[in-house]
Amino acid sequence: MDDLELLDWRERVARLYLSDLDLAGFRAARDELFAEHPQSPVPAADRTAFTGLGWFPPNPEAVVEAPLRPASGTESIDTGGPDGVVTYRRVAVAQTPWGPLTLWWIEAYGGGLFVPLRDGTCGRESYGGGRYLTDTVKGTYGRGLTVLPGGRVRLDANYLYNPSCAYDDRWACPLAPPENRVDVPIRAGELAYHRA
Repeated sequence: MDDLELLDWRERVARLYLSDLDLAGFRAARDELFAEHPQSPVPAADRTAFTGLGWFPPNPEAVVEAPLRPASGTESIDTGGPDGVVTYRRVAVAQTPWGPLTLWWIEAYGGGLFVPLRDGTCGRESYGGGRYLTDTVKGTYGRGLTVLPGGRVRLDANYLYNPSCAYDDRWACPLAPPENRVDVPIRAGELAYHRA
């Protein structure tokens, strides 16, 4: 039954990301999902005292449009967990005000776009391993990154979120490779998780 619960979790995440909720409504719905769903990455023992995820205040300056340039090559990232080594192909590089960010394609069955990011807040205000703008395999698309016409993307760092391993060591997550690490602090999106 865990697999069916995980399927339900992913469907609810995808519906949330594709909903017409504003940022405040999105955050409230995400808090509810994390508090109540059996597949929540928040440990079950922490959920009774869970009062919601921590977020930076909404930041309009964290919404940018960026031109893309082609990229090539692959990178293998060891998740340290049952997924082992996962291969990612470079799709493009977004020229953002924060620095260049590589958009990755997961080279596995079905594939998916993946944009991890480690910025100057990581390890102090946000999760030390970095956060994600989008991971289409997990259904988190349509908010953090939107493809625009003319070889551009819209990035909304207000939707940066922690990978599952930020909540509980039972999860293994691919973290931002060196080329997706920027020194600029991006004070937007999810803060570091603190256990209750």
